[in-house]
Amino acid sequence: MTLICRSKRLTVRQFTLDDAPFIVELLNDASFIRYIADKKVRTEQDAVEYLRHGPLASYQAYGFGLNLVERREDGEPIGMCGVLKRDELAYPDLGYAFLSRYTGQGYATEAAEAVLEATLLASGLNTVQAVTLPDNQPSNRLLEKLGFQRQHPIMLYGHSNNLYEYTRT
Repeated sequence: MTLICRSKRLTVRQFTLDDAPFIVELLNDASFIRYIADKKVRTEQDAVEYLRHGPLASYQAYGFGLNLVERREDGEPIGMCGVLKRDELAYPDLGYAFLSRYTGQGYATEAAEAVLEATLLASGLNTVQAVTLPDNQPSNRLLEKLGFQRQHPIMLYGHSNNLYEYTRT
């Protein structure tokens, strides 16, 4: 297990294949499917393949990727947050998703702040982007709260998204 960072309430670490059951739950959460995509991950074996070809491959290729977010108090996995590289974007982008029962409690803000700081320092990145659907108001507000500047709409995976950019000063 590779620790990325800790915050007051959270631990953020790299995924392992043992996290497959959590991935099945998270990727089938209604808000994940609505605001991100239906990744068609229905079984633990699907989740293992998702982890191998997604986060684990990203760690190898770029040194960063999506990470597991868990509560420090009890180790409960509640979401994922990290920086990933998509061919469609000029810069790596911040991504996050949390189980619906943990939204509205400040966890996404806390995780994103900690991950941004840790990843930018460790990787030497100065600019990170983020994309979110225009109707995902909580995500749009979160990015603005973190200091991301809205750029322009961008078509990504067949949907118009708001493109945001964050530059470390």
